[in-house]
Amino acid sequence: MKKIIPLFLIFAFFNVSCSVYQTFVNLGRLKFKLANVNGFNVNGIQISNKSKLSDFTAQEILTLSSSAAQGRLPVSFVLNVEAKNPNDGTGGYPKSNATIKSFPWRLLINDKETISGNIGAPFTVPGTGEGAIIPLQISFDLMNFFKDRNYESLVNLVLAIGGRQGSPANLAVHSRPVVSTSVGDISYPQEIKIVSLDYSN
Repeated sequence: MKKIIPLFLIFAFFNVSCSVYQTFVNLGRLKFKLANVNGFNVNGIQISNKSKLSDFTAQEILTLSSSAAQGRLPVSFVLNVEAKNPNDGTGGYPKSNATIKSFPWRLLINDKETISGNIGAPFTVPGTGEGAIIPLQISFDLMNFFKDRNYESLVNLVLAIGGRQGSPANLAVHSRPVVSTSVGDISYPQEIKIVSLDYSN
């Protein structure tokens, strides 16, 4: 004797399936790019107002060169990742916020992998179509990853990233975000590469 599945169960399954599918579609529409770098500090010296080696004072040069001679050049800065949620209710997609529960990241400088980390708390990207900033707190010793570079080359590198005319063009972030949804937490199927030139998703 064949079992008859009630019609309301069929509709319920269909609605859940559509909801899950729509959730995956909306998740795939999130976009990311590197916006800018703030507060770049190298060995205790702020460099946001400097663009070349001659902009450093004699004391600052002595501090940096002495530290580099000892094999240390600690840097810290904030790397702002811009997240864009196009699910603003237009184009046939429902308006919905996206909560990024986890954002495990790996930082590459000139294609060299350095440190990794994650956000400290969930971050909500409003469904407005506008960009929202995810600030990544970066802190590490540059000499640990660029031992083959001389002192002047390292100073030029940090100026290119965090100086007065600096940009995140030399940086790339690889991440596999986890987004909270109505059907549970969903992780991106693979890492995405986030750069400054264009949005990645």
